[in-house]
Amino acid sequence: MNLSFLLPILLGVGAMFLLTRSQKKRQQQAAQMREQMTPGTGVRTIGGMYATVKEIGDDTVTLEVAPGVHAIYAKNAIGAVLEDAEYNRIVHGIVEDPTIDAPVVPDDASSLTGTEDGSADAPGTGTPKLDLGKKDEPEDDEPKDGKADGDAGAK
Repeated sequence: MNLSFLLPILLGVGAMFLLTRSQKKRQQQAAQMREQMTPGTGVRTIGGMYATVKEIGDDTVTLEVAPGVHAIYAKNAIGAVLEDAEYNRIVHGIVEDPTIDAPVVPDDASSLTGTEDGSADAPGTGTPKLDLGKKDEPEDDEPKDGKADGDAGAK
C-alpha cells in the first residue's frame, strides 16, 4: 500500500483517540466533583440556578432553591459544587474579606463631581465646572431672519 493513503487514516484515528481521552477525563472530573456534594453544600446547576443541597440519592439530588422550596434534580444536572465563601458571595452578597473583590462605591455623588464638600473646583484648578443648565440669553420677540412663524419665506 501507498504511504500517502495510510497517513490520513492514521491521523484520523489519532485525533479520535485524543478527543475521546480528553472527554473521558472531563467526565471523570465531573463525577468526582459530584461526589464531593454533601447536604448543606452550595451548587450551581447546568441551567445556572444556585441552590443548597438538602438530600442526596443514588441518581438524584434534592435542592433547596428558595427557603422552604425543594426540587429534585438529576445528579448530572449539577454543573459545579461551590465553596461556602463563593456561594455566600454570589447568592447572599456576603464578602468575608472586604479587600477582595470589593468595588469602591462612594457614599454620595459629590465625590464624583467635585471636592469633598460637594462644591465644584475653582476656575483655574484644572477641573472645569460642569454646567448642565440652559444658557441665559436675551430673548428677542422678533426672529433673527425677519420671518414670523408660519411664513413660508417664498418670494
